Amino acid sequence: MSTRLVAIAASALALTATPLAAQESAAPPLAATELARFEAADADQGVVADAAHFYAIDNSRITRHDRTDGRQLAVWEGDPERFRHMNSCILREGAIICAASNYPQVPMASSVEWFDAASLTHIATRSLGPGRGSLTWLDWHDGSWWACFANYEGRGGEPGRGTANTTLVRYSADFAEQGAWLFPQAVLDRMTPYSASGGVWGDDGLLWVTGHDLPETYALRLPPAGSRLELVVTVAIPTPGQAIARDGTSNRRIWSIDRTNRQVVLSELPVMAAGD
Repeated sequence: MSTRLVAIAASALALTATPLAAQESAAPPLAATELARFEAADADQGVVADAAHFYAIDNSRITRHDRTDGRQLAVWEGDPERFRHMNSCILREGAIICAASNYPQVPMASSVEWFDAASLTHIATRSLGPGRGSLTWLDWHDGSWWACFANYEGRGGEPGRGTANTTLVRYSADFAEQGAWLFPQAVLDRMTPYSASGGVWGDDGLLWVTGHDLPETYALRLPPAGSRLELVVTVAIPTPGQAIARDGTSNRRIWSIDRTNRQVVLSELPVMAAGD
């Protein structure tokens, strides 16, 4: 396993975002450092981790693994007709909380599913129904739920809507809508024909988002005005898109998946500001 350690000056956050096409041609790109890699047969949609375990997520399966050696310790398997497409998950207050949808069915409909992390039992659900798109990820930050509704070109999309309609929605604790934002056009261009597959808020105040295929994550921030998120910087990661999750041991460490090889990967993001 090769690793690279990249540090960015504390002034990076003040820089104007560089268009992604220009970033792609620049050398070298900013890059995350790979720390660990494990085999996990269910690493098809996402991964989440606590201090002792990581949990590999498939459409209707969750497996718990020892994070020291990757051994599978437990499994939950749901009815694939009821749990058609679980995506990104987070860990909060002893629960694994997953974004779920009926992808590729239309009209697109979504739900949030809760699992007890200790027993791997399904304990709660919240239907978000049809509306803005297909729920691919959600996070808890600043006293609110933040949810991404993906839209697609072609399979799984709805007529008259596409990647450009992908929307970030802020909800209260009981899922009352508080605001909504579109994604930067440069990021949408990189995600097309798919959408945003993963996203987490960092302690650096940035929203880290991944697409469906490209091995990179986009650091975004809320705009001072208007309804479109701003791109701060693009960082290469060692896995091709899909869901990401924070690691509780460090505010810069993230988990991601290599779905082709059915592996989960722990990486460390570059330093983005003084004091991180």
